[in-house]
Amino acid sequence: LLLLWSITVSIFGIGGLVGSSGSRYLTVKFGKKKCLLCNNVLMIVAASIMGCSKISQSFEMILIGRFMCGVSAGLCVPLHHQYVGEISPKKLRGFANSTSSFFWTLGKAIGQISGQRELLGSRSLWPLLMASCGVPALVQLVTLPFFPESPPYLLMQKGDQEGCKKAIRQLWGEGQHQAEMDDIMREKAAMKNTKILSVLELVKEPAFRWQLYMIVTLTSTIQLCGINAV
Repeated sequence: LLLLWSITVSIFGIGGLVGSSGSRYLTVKFGKKKCLLCNNVLMIVAASIMGCSKISQSFEMILIGRFMCGVSAGLCVPLHHQYVGEISPKKLRGFANSTSSFFWTLGKAIGQISGQRELLGSRSLWPLLMASCGVPALVQLVTLPFFPESPPYLLMQKGDQEGCKKAIRQLWGEGQHQAEMDDIMREKAAMKNTKILSVLELVKEPAFRWQLYMIVTLTSTIQLCGINAV
C-alpha cells in the first residue's frame, strides 16, 4: 500500500516531465491555441477517470488519471506563459505573465482548502475533489475559441501577415500596430541565427552552468522549505 501510494503521488511529476518535454514540438507544429484546447480535453478526461475510480473500485484509474493530469500540467505551464505573453500588449506583458504564478499559487491554496475533511476530503466526497480539476479546464475549453491564435505564431511560423493583423486588431483594438509587427519580424530574423538547444545540450553548455545551478538550488529549496506543509 505504501508503494502504491508513493507511485500515485509521484506519477504526477513523471507525467509533468513527459508533457513539458513535448511542449516545444507541439507548439511549433500546431500553435498555442490548438494545443491549449486539446490540453483541456486531456485534463477533462483525466478528471473524469479519477472521479469514476471509486464507483469502478479501481485504484488503477487514479494512477492513470494522475499521470494524465501531470502530462496536462506539464504542457499547460509553458503553453500558458507563452500564449498570455504573446497576446498581451507590450506595456502589459510583464503584468500578464506574472498573473500565471499568482493563479497557480491560488489554485494550490484552493485545492488544499477544498481537500479538508470538513469539505471535499471526506470518505464520500473525495472523488469529486479529484474530478474538480476538470472544472477550470472546461471553462477554458468553452471560452478559448473566442480568442485568436497568437500573433507571433501566425507571423513567424505560418507567415500569415493578414491573419496576424486580424488577431492583433481583435486583441488590441483598431489602430496602427505596425511597430508590434516589426518587432515580431525582428525577433524572427534573430531566431534564424540562434541555435535552439536541446535539454542535454543546455546541461552541457558551460555558459549556462551557473544559471542552471541557481535554478536547481532555488527549486530544491522551495520543495524543502516546508511551504506545502504550511
